[in-house]
Amino acid sequence: MPSSSASTTDAAKSASGGVQSLERAFDLLERMADAGGEVGLSELSASSGLPLPTIHRLMRTLVACGYVRQQPNRRYALGPRLIRLGESASRLLGTWARPYLVRLVEETGETANMALLDGDEIVYVAQAPSKHSMRMFTEVGRRVLPHTTGVGKALLANLPPQEVRALLGRTGMPASTEKTITSPDAFLAALDEVRALGYAVDDNEQEIGVRCLAVSVPDSPTAAAISISGPAGRVTEAATEKIVPVLQQVAAELSAALASSGAPSA
Repeated sequence: MPSSSASTTDAAKSASGGVQSLERAFDLLERMADAGGEVGLSELSASSGLPLPTIHRLMRTLVACGYVRQQPNRRYALGPRLIRLGESASRLLGTWARPYLVRLVEETGETANMALLDGDEIVYVAQAPSKHSMRMFTEVGRRVLPHTTGVGKALLANLPPQEVRALLGRTGMPASTEKTITSPDAFLAALDEVRALGYAVDDNEQEIGVRCLAVSVPDSPTAAAISISGPAGRVTEAATEKIVPVLQQVAAELSAALASSGAPSA
């Protein structure tokens, strides 16, 4: 028979007014994601500071619900049921972002996109097309490697260099055009420039004749970036000086909206 203290712990309220066991369970899921998706109980105990019996009880519940699975080696991995939640959340994030992308199109005249870092790939989750007849055709749902895109640079610039090198080692650096950066050292130097400038540029690196400007969305619940893209003849250096402040302002407003409790409106 479980002790009354254990029952009390399960129902305990945290300082924030939430249920402590729920907060702990979600914290463990986040720590598993940070560790690459698979961990042992002792690792979780060391990183979270929670005792092993507490972690074991929480993980047993998460396994029963399908959000975690136990591997043959006794380690725990994120479970397939999380995929559905992630896909739904990505679609919703794109829906919320679209009014901000529409504003970008109105103020810059170019196609606006929102993209996420999903594993080792960039996935486009929202778009507002330019009204120009000549524009970039990157469809929602498309996946690309980060080293070829402005949004990829904007997102990877927020990661430690060793993590970027590891990602590039897993994906390789195939060239999409003759302008694509295909050396890890050159790419890390480009990320230094992104951090110095506050924005990223894809200069004919994904598609010849297309130039893209991108910024990350600060404090987004998942790593996200927004961008504008168009013909290199329109997205010139002079145009860049006008477009980048608009991108940064919209990214800041989108960040604030995502941090609020309700669905944002532009």
